[in-house]
Amino acid sequence: MGCGLSFSRQDAHESNDQRDVDEETVEAMPAIPKHENVNVNSAVNFIPAGKIAEFGYSKDLKQRYRQGKLLGHGQFGYTYVATELSTGRMVAVKNISRSKMLRPIAVDDVKREVKIMKALSGHENVVQLYEAFEDDDYVYLVMELCEGGELLDRILARKDGRYSEKDAAAVVRQMLKVAAHCHLNGIVHRDLKPENFLFKSCTKDSLLKVTDFGLSDFIVPGVYFHDVVGSTYYVAPEVLKKQSGPESDVWSIGVITHILLCGRRPFCGKTESRVFKEVLRQQLDFQAKPWPTLSSNAKDFVYKLLIKDPKSRLTAAQALSHPWVREDGHAAEFPLDISVLSNMRQFVKYSRLKQIALRIYDVDTLGTWKMHVLFFYGRKMLSHS
Repeated sequence: MGCGLSFSRQDAHESNDQRDVDEETVEAMPAIPKHENVNVNSAVNFIPAGKIAEFGYSKDLKQRYRQGKLLGHGQFGYTYVATELSTGRMVAVKNISRSKMLRPIAVDDVKREVKIMKALSGHENVVQLYEAFEDDDYVYLVMELCEGGELLDRILARKDGRYSEKDAAAVVRQMLKVAAHCHLNGIVHRDLKPENFLFKSCTKDSLLKVTDFGLSDFIVPGVYFHDVVGSTYYVAPEVLKKQSGPESDVWSIGVITHILLCGRRPFCGKTESRVFKEVLRQQLDFQAKPWPTLSSNAKDFVYKLLIKDPKSRLTAAQALSHPWVREDGHAAEFPLDISVLSNMRQFVKYSRLKQIALRIYDVDTLGTWKMHVLFFYGRKMLSHS
């Protein structure tokens, strides 16, 4: 499944200031109205050594499914293809390692992920959860298998090489539909990014489906989320200010739309903290290429999804009515500038490596020449992948 780097609730508890931007930057931002709230993620105690949390899930996975090839791996486990022995149905199985569940909050996160996926079951743009299992080493989520690949990889694999605003709008429309469905059901995803959108099949008209609800949570009216979670390039300003809600999903879709139209992210930086400062302070530059060649509707749409004040930003439901994204809308049909796909190809090739570098290495302390060495070997690694 997606292997982009995310920071979790457990990360936030293990390093409370790891993802803070400087106070001066935060103070310069317009104040977000505050509500009375409770930090529901305040548990910081460890699970006693030797104690295994019981989830109440079935324990006969290996008697019912045969393991196949590896699909991907992440911070807390890995995902592989499996075959249901009784039916021959192919599924994806996400393994979540118990060794990573050091705190009660990590256990709660897994239980919440299962509950949320069940609550969203049936929507055509959500990867379906079939059942959950457990043993002494892992919790297993048996899910719908999506064989059409990740979002950006699929776009770059187009054989005709044609890619237009209308193609991008069709993708964004599906993202907004599933975000609106989540929000209507009192759920916020909190980690929307290209790696977490998969195509069901390789057919041209395949549905796009969202996956990875590991950071998702239930919305409580009048209560903000105070933890900083998500993925570096897609995190909203209010998440960094530790007062976020469903509006943060719309921001993430705005960032993805920018990438779909330009081939690059809107906010850049050599370190994670610099990316965050750009998110908080930098305004969009619609004079930079290829924006002058894009339609005014496209610019207006991206602008309204990336408004820094979450209360002024379009909701997912409102965004679906925008003239650029509507099915009968005004997204241009002529091919985008050739530089867009070229930029996107570079973004896909280097983004995973650079996101890791942003978290581990800071050019101010490591030294520029060592960063160059890191990326030199990274390029060699990726060119042979």
